[in-house]
Amino acid sequence: MIEYLVIAGMSGAGRSTAAAALEDAGWYVIDNMPPALLSQLDSALERPGASHERVAVVMGRGGGGQVADVLPALAALETRGHRVRVLYLDAPQEVLVRRYEGTRRRHPIAGAGVEEAIADERRLLEAVRERADVVLDTGPLNVNQLRTRVLALFGGDEGEGMSTSVVSFGYTHGLPLDADLVFDCRFLPNPHWVEELRPYSGLDEPVRAYVLSHKETGQFLDHVEELLTALLPAFEAEGKSYLTIAMGCTGGRHRSVVLAEELARRLAGRGARPTVSHRDVDR
Repeated sequence: MIEYLVIAGMSGAGRSTAAAALEDAGWYVIDNMPPALLSQLDSALERPGASHERVAVVMGRGGGGQVADVLPALAALETRGHRVRVLYLDAPQEVLVRRYEGTRRRHPIAGAGVEEAIADERRLLEAVRERADVVLDTGPLNVNQLRTRVLALFGGDEGEGMSTSVVSFGYTHGLPLDADLVFDCRFLPNPHWVEELRPYSGLDEPVRAYVLSHKETGQFLDHVEELLTALLPAFEAEGKSYLTIAMGCTGGRHRSVVLAEELARRLAGRGARPTVSHRDVDR
């Protein structure tokens, strides 16, 4: 059995960055794969002498009618006993437009302009997005953050059960698209309004100590931990491969960072192996 990961999504959303991160993590990466050839890929990779166990395939640029070949190809690989997952990278319209204006590259979808081409591509890829195991919003992520997020999801050894991620974010910058469970911690006292704490983040001990010193913080974490203790085994038994837990505060710099770190520590104490990332801590 070969582990296949198809990297799909919007042009300009970071497929090349994701592919480079996976290649560094030991995946065999095939770039710009025409969807029509995807269903026969295992025949080429299983020839004598080949030893590719984890294969990442970047879906080809251009889309067009070839998009219709993607889902049947994935089904064909699964029918032959392979594990097939799809990582779909997306970003808001204005972000994609800005990225194309910055690079001055032509969009692979022919259109009257960049905005029209992006809208057409989004419509073409709608079915692929619905099939995706993980939909990742790269809009608020820089290159290093995207790399870290991809490695957190797919960089470890497979067969370890459900991959659990805890991410902090700020509501000011929007909800994470890939969040399965979202917890709002804006009701907690805000270190932003404490002058000596404002320059620090939730990764610094003074802010951490301030947030955790409040009784309601401990009660909130206790309830979330109790809920997740029941939910995580149920999600895994249902066959879910990836679970993203998002902790949000106003700006994503103080309270949510502390709670994400503390929640991950508690889950690790219960035998889980969560990864932690902080989407908006440097904003």
